[in-house]
Amino acid sequence: MKYMLLINAGAVDENGGAAGCNVEDWMAYDKEVKDAGILVSGESLADLVTATRVRVGQDGRRAVTDGPFAESREVLGGFYVIDVPDLDAALDWAARCPGARGSGSVVVRPVADFGA
Repeated sequence: MKYMLLINAGAVDENGGAAGCNVEDWMAYDKEVKDAGILVSGESLADLVTATRVRVGQDGRRAVTDGPFAESREVLGGFYVIDVPDLDAALDWAARCPGARGSGSVVVRPVADFGA
């Protein structure tokens, strides 16, 4: 079953990365996921200052706001989609993720299969 791991940083360092995680941690985790043969896809997102929010009002008009967004408590930093047997396995991989450390978190959500 496919699961998406949404990586949220509770705090970012001066370079925009997740506080408490270094590049080597992420490279090791990437290798571990690939070597296990469970990686479907994964990406790191660009710095929050590059974000743009789009909302459509009741009148159908769009409102576009450039980031960052002050009301955000966590920063979505990236994601992995993994294919594992069950939720317990997905939770285990989420716990291994460097983004789950410290003030960060990893949200695990099953990917909907509309073809089933």
